Amino acid sequence: MTTTIEYTAKALKELGHPIRLTIFKRLVKSGIQGLAVGQLQKELQIPNSTLSHHISSLASASLIRQRREGTTLYCVVEYDRFMQVISFLQDECCIESPSQIS
Repeated sequence: MTTTIEYTAKALKELGHPIRLTIFKRLVKSGIQGLAVGQLQKELQIPNSTLSHHISSLASASLIRQRREGTTLYCVVEYDRFMQVISFLQDECCIESPSQIS
């Protein structure tokens, strides 16, 4: 059984790569409609095979999903999963010494 800490570690591992973080950041900006892979490739000027590899890594961590509309493949952030990662990092922030928060 995979724990929250294991899911979060996987997500952070995948986001720890500069190219994947750049891709993810761009996808976050695109909102719930996502962004076509071709547009992502054009904007970031990443070779198709490299982009595909990084998209696969982000998808394996459940940070993004893909959907097809006709011949166009879109990448969309899994915002619930993204917020789980953020919440995991924030949940226990300074609980042992709350007076030190500025």
